[in-house]
Amino acid sequence: MELATISTALDTATEWLSHHLLPCPFKYFTGHDCPGCGLQRSLLFLLKGDLANSFRLYPATIPLLLLAIFYLLRNWLKFDPQEKWGKVFAFSVGIFALGAYALKIYQGRWAL
Repeated sequence: MELATISTALDTATEWLSHHLLPCPFKYFTGHDCPGCGLQRSLLFLLKGDLANSFRLYPATIPLLLLAIFYLLRNWLKFDPQEKWGKVFAFSVGIFALGAYALKIYQGRWAL
């Protein structure tokens, strides 16, 4: 496939996805962002190559993607499921995501 064809397909997919985002039930009932609010839009910006806006919307997007890749590879390559580094990595990403959420609340960006 040509690079232009791949780029066009990616643009079409991100355009479609941007109009079909899943609603957040937490925000619907409370009016406030949940710890995961912004992840879908952040992924869309990441797919478009806009790292700055991706990080601005949800700072933990790239660490979460790396964690998912780590666990997929770990299961595919049959690493020891009891190894501690995967747990440490998952815990660190969780702390980072919750820290970003706490900072969002502190800065007053809790609701759009």
